[in-house]
Amino acid sequence: MDRLWGLLQRTQRLSPRPSQTIYKRVEGTQQWRLKEEEEDGEEGAEPAVHFCPMELRGPDLGSRTGGQSLGLLAATGRRAAPYLVLTALLIFTGAFLLGYVAFRGSCQACGDDVLVVSEDMNYEPGPDSHQGTLYWSDLQAMFLRLLGEGRLEDSIRQTSLRKRMAGSAGMAALAQDIREALSSQKLDHVWMDTHYVGLQFPDPAHPNTLHWIGAAAGTLGEPLPLEDHDVYCPYSATGNATGELVYAHYGRPEDLQDLRARGVEPAGRLLLVRLGEISFAQKVASAQDFGAQGVLIYPDPADFSQDPHKLGLSSHRAVYGHVHLGTGDPYTPGFPSFNQTQFPPVQSSGLPNIPAQPISADIASLLLRKLQGPVAPQKWQGRLLGSPYHLGPGPGLHLRVNNHRVSTPISNIFGCIEGRSEPDHYVVIGAQRDAWGPGAAKSAVGTAILLELVRTFSSMVSNGFQPRRSLLFISWDGGDFGSVGSTEWLEGYLSVLHLKAVVYVSLDNAVLGDDKFNAKTSPLLISLIENILKQVDSPNRSGQTLYEQVVFNNHSWDAEVIRPLPMDSSAYSFTAFAGVPAVEFSFTEDGQAYPFLHTKDDTYENLHRVLRGRLPAVAQAVAQLAGQLLIRLSHDHLLPLDFGRYGDVVLRHIGSLNEFSGDLKARGLTLQWVYSARGDYIRAAEKLRKEIYSSEESDERLMRMYNVRIMRVEFYFLSQYVSPADSPFRHIFLGRGDHTLGALLDHVRLLRLDSSGDPGAPPSQVTPGLGFQESRFRRQLALLTWTLQGAANALSGDVWNIDNNF
Repeated sequence: MDRLWGLLQRTQRLSPRPSQTIYKRVEGTQQWRLKEEEEDGEEGAEPAVHFCPMELRGPDLGSRTGGQSLGLLAATGRRAAPYLVLTALLIFTGAFLLGYVAFRGSCQACGDDVLVVSEDMNYEPGPDSHQGTLYWSDLQAMFLRLLGEGRLEDSIRQTSLRKRMAGSAGMAALAQDIREALSSQKLDHVWMDTHYVGLQFPDPAHPNTLHWIGAAAGTLGEPLPLEDHDVYCPYSATGNATGELVYAHYGRPEDLQDLRARGVEPAGRLLLVRLGEISFAQKVASAQDFGAQGVLIYPDPADFSQDPHKLGLSSHRAVYGHVHLGTGDPYTPGFPSFNQTQFPPVQSSGLPNIPAQPISADIASLLLRKLQGPVAPQKWQGRLLGSPYHLGPGPGLHLRVNNHRVSTPISNIFGCIEGRSEPDHYVVIGAQRDAWGPGAAKSAVGTAILLELVRTFSSMVSNGFQPRRSLLFISWDGGDFGSVGSTEWLEGYLSVLHLKAVVYVSLDNAVLGDDKFNAKTSPLLISLIENILKQVDSPNRSGQTLYEQVVFNNHSWDAEVIRPLPMDSSAYSFTAFAGVPAVEFSFTEDGQAYPFLHTKDDTYENLHRVLRGRLPAVAQAVAQLAGQLLIRLSHDHLLPLDFGRYGDVVLRHIGSLNEFSGDLKARGLTLQWVYSARGDYIRAAEKLRKEIYSSEESDERLMRMYNVRIMRVEFYFLSQYVSPADSPFRHIFLGRGDHTLGALLDHVRLLRLDSSGDPGAPPSQVTPGLGFQESRFRRQLALLTWTLQGAANALSGDVWNIDNNF
């Protein structure tokens, strides 16, 4: 108040008016009256001003002084008006500042009452923070500034130099170092889980062998040297396989069907197949389905870059890869492999019954030159010099696989930043830590990015960031054996995770090139990924965002970028097994695979040379993309998951089924149930979207209820009508088994095969040789329909809100 009074006095001193009206006691009366005094003093003279109680009285119009009084009042009002306006303005300003300070303090104390629902909304720290309001742009700038302080390249180099095969002493040392690194950061919890799993290793005393069959029956001829004795296929069947050799392209079901159509029978023979297109496990499973005795897998130069200026895989290198058609420990399917856990005597149905062995391109060239029979189709021709690529059969071979199973401890390492409002909802990010060889691209890049993100988010917490939801950072073990570490954790905590895990982000295989970008993801994340791509700079095109880079040649950005999750990704189990939406990002070379993945040549130096020195920039781009995705998922008040996308997915698959509606109608069958369930899902999604749009964002209870419904959409697509032990991948769009939409479509295709007898028709992924079965079709249709209908009902919310036309 003293400051306000002083300001008023200074203003009065600066006034140009020659006279002032003051309040002054008039002697000899009991009343207070206005008296005008002319002041002719200097400009700096102080007026004699007194603040006294006043009684305001109207003029006595009947007196002789009435007119004079009215004149005095009018003159006084004109001269006092500027002071009154200035005083009111100063009082208003002071009150506004006091109110702002009071509101700011109460807002910080209110915590959850501050809503964040979009990029334009603010994030308010908790009561313990001394920072001001943090907006999305503030958080983004803070993240990019702190991320830039790290040393990703050096971390990639150091990790790739460490031997870290699952179960080895080197892996144990690295696990301890990573745990200490997490403990040194500002995390709320750091811990480790150990599982005892069955892993398969080669036997050094009895290496795997490959021989020609001798001229005399039952004898072995000349051995074929396996140049990399320690390169093998984990989970291959052990024992002997003997038979004539046949070339089967990539070993896909359609390749084997084509082979059979050309008069070359794969049953009873050893198959020579090329690396690529599908996983090792899928190649061996297809060969087993068609009756083959064993599989040899080699890298063909045609599947890698032909640019002489680019690095290529040496012709004497073989490529490592497991052959379990599944994930996790195949000796404890559906059960977590904790120590002393009692398991039933079962094995995964994904374990093959035939042996498999990787071989080099040099050995494959020797084998191909011995083949006879028809010449392979043009699209099957490779680039092995001097090899004519006949289909076979060729001379007999004998394959001996001596791998042995070892009970091995593996350790997953966890770090957590607890959320302030929804700590029981987890945004999970993880990276594989182990590697069969140097594993620079396979796991060193992902591990380095994970540690850098931990450091960055820890620094953000120190600078006032408090996520709404918990952030869970995980370093996985046993990834090279089929995502064993991540799957065992999911199996151990499935009853909790399907209720609490919001999204999983995988950092595996993140940098395999720099020409193209793709995201293997659940449909729920597509819209969010598009938004983030528009905010991350391209690592190799100056002045462009990643989004502008991917749409440069294809305006349909999702057709250019989005891919389904493959089974050999750790993200696959999260979605297909646990029902948690997941994503895995990858930068790749244009049209060609990174040649050194799963080989002894996957070194830091080779990765750096393949990327022509841009490894730090590309790794930084992945870190920016993943980090901003984490901020949105943990920070936004309403989860940014597009639950309406699955309506488009169902429509696309139904379009494929519509082709066979006439064939089904001829048998008295219909797909109407699926159409009705799809319509109910779309209506439920639209209804929820309208509810959210018209709701009060300040209703914390309502927002949490919406988030729970949104985050469980993926879980709704796990079939509740099949056993997780028998069919662990229960997702009707992504999983495997008779309950999936893909299996139904494959079965319906048999209608055309039965009627036309065309051997070139697409084969079923189930047992070859079986035709269309109406009873099986009805069961498949029921499993699919009721899972889809259940998803629609769950998305509708409470049972009294369900309104379907089923």
